[in-house]
Amino acid sequence: MATEMHPGIQPQPIQQQPGVPMQPLPSGIEMPRDPDPKPGPNDEGGRSMEEYDSGFCPVLFSALIALIFFPIAICTCIKIVQEYERVVIFRLGKILGGGTKGPGVIIVWPCIDEYKTVDLRTKSINVAPQSILTKDSVSVTVDAVVYYRVSNAVLSVAKVEDVDQSTSLLAQTAIRNALGTKTLAEILSGRDETVSRLQTQLDEGTDRWGIKVERVEIKDVRLPPQLQRAMAAEAEAGREARAKVIAAEGEMNAAKALKQASDIITQSEAAIQLRYLQTMGQVSSEKNSTVLFPIPIDMGLMDFARAKKQA
Repeated sequence: MATEMHPGIQPQPIQQQPGVPMQPLPSGIEMPRDPDPKPGPNDEGGRSMEEYDSGFCPVLFSALIALIFFPIAICTCIKIVQEYERVVIFRLGKILGGGTKGPGVIIVWPCIDEYKTVDLRTKSINVAPQSILTKDSVSVTVDAVVYYRVSNAVLSVAKVEDVDQSTSLLAQTAIRNALGTKTLAEILSGRDETVSRLQTQLDEGTDRWGIKVERVEIKDVRLPPQLQRAMAAEAEAGREARAKVIAAEGEMNAAKALKQASDIITQSEAAIQLRYLQTMGQVSSEKNSTVLFPIPIDMGLMDFARAKKQA
């Protein structure tokens, strides 16, 4: 049974008295509702405090995570390039326009950028010992060293996989080709020419890789022990032959000088006597106990001089 309301009378909300329990309404009577509810003092947007707390916590958590990982992200993105270095950046697989980056501070974006650091300083590689058969069929072992640097960082990264290994292998091949066409004497005597030729060949071969070969040096040329002994014997025999020739030439020159001296002395009898006395003085200076000389002094010498003049 519904309660009839007068059309001009608005229903009033039922207020509960403090300390008095609310009685249930009879069947058919509905609780009047507030037509214009006002927000509570703790909810200005019409939401409950539970809804407000559930939306604020994720925002606070996200801000905390961002604050923690911000320094890590900065360290990942910012790179410092030294003065002697250059950096080649690949963005989505392509080399970034503008060539190399650096020196200084650069930015590398994670997930889309990859970078390769190239050292521009001069490097040296010891070429492995090469066993070479020369033009005159002599087996020698050559040790060399190559000095090079990167002149184009983009080419050194994009055109060759391993610059150091490729340069070393090319140097070994160039040394074998250059020294294999020379004799042993040419290798030992013309080392400067050989080094210049090697440097030119290596520089031309590595230019397309962005490499500049600055210098090539041959450290050592090792010969087999048997060949070393044979060369030593040959050199010793040559030295002995030259010594004999020099001694024979000295004796010939001495004989010529004696002949000229004898011709001059025979022209004067007094000169023969003076030469005789000079010889006696030289003999007596050697502390000999006995000295023999003919008396008179001109005995035999004058006759020899006169006989030579008459002849």
